[in-house]
Amino acid sequence: MNISSVTRTLLIINVFFAMGFLGLCVSSFKNEDDKADQRVRSVNLDKDFDFCGEKFPMNNWDVRQRLDAELLRNVYFHSQTILAIQRANAIFPIIEPIIKEEGAPGDLKYLAVAESALSNAISPAGARGVWQFMKDAAGGYGLEVNSEVDERYHLEKATRAACKYMKKEKERLGSWTLAAAAYNGGPGRIIEEMEKQRAKSFFELNLAADETMRYPFRIVAIKEVMEHPEAYEYAIEKEHLYPAITDYKTVEVRGAVANWGDFAREQGTNYRMLKLYNPWLIDSKLTNKEGKTYKIRVPK
Repeated sequence: MNISSVTRTLLIINVFFAMGFLGLCVSSFKNEDDKADQRVRSVNLDKDFDFCGEKFPMNNWDVRQRLDAELLRNVYFHSQTILAIQRANAIFPIIEPIIKEEGAPGDLKYLAVAESALSNAISPAGARGVWQFMKDAAGGYGLEVNSEVDERYHLEKATRAACKYMKKEKERLGSWTLAAAAYNGGPGRIIEEMEKQRAKSFFELNLAADETMRYPFRIVAIKEVMEHPEAYEYAIEKEHLYPAITDYKTVEVRGAVANWGDFAREQGTNYRMLKLYNPWLIDSKLTNKEGKTYKIRVPK
């Protein structure tokens, strides 16, 4: 290496050292509040946790660690958690009265958050809507699903169907926690494994499906963060919460509709808005060969 090369190398080293020192100096000038906002903390497990009134056995180290993992995943999944809290302001007032009317516990609303983050999601397996019903299961609970109408996207009707499913499985399996596991992994699998393993509760089960093993813990973690967002340093302004959709009129349709775009224009709106208010209308037309009566929401 010649003299000029050595000089250039030393110069580069000095520049990088100076940049690092400058960065250190700048960071030292940040106020304490800024530092506090960026702090990542572990979560407190020294309290009671429950799903639908069924307490989690927090004296069990396995239960503590599994819940801890789900709490950490949800506390620090910032975008998804904020979206769920914002959407809940619009969705929960719709589904909470239905859950109550169906005689189910209010905590079921957090199952909807776990399923879809309160959006009309589509899973890789084909489950759809806020409650993520598969097509076969939807038909068994009175939801119409065909090429033109998919009531898995009908929030009120799908909520009633989910309540009926959960009540049925709770009666069969003996607990809401097991019913939630069945919602995710299928009741047949839960019953088979409980019998094979001589398990008396969900917390005694050892399932091959990691998602089902995590599922009740995920619901309770979501519940904890959404009920106590400030405790986990979520500061969401009231005006940032999504508003409930109430500015609509209901139009009854008893026959066929050749084109929903034309229908929307006749009602003083447009195709996009009509679909947002009625996401269960999945085609551009309605044949309605059976002459059913459909209640269509039209934005005012």
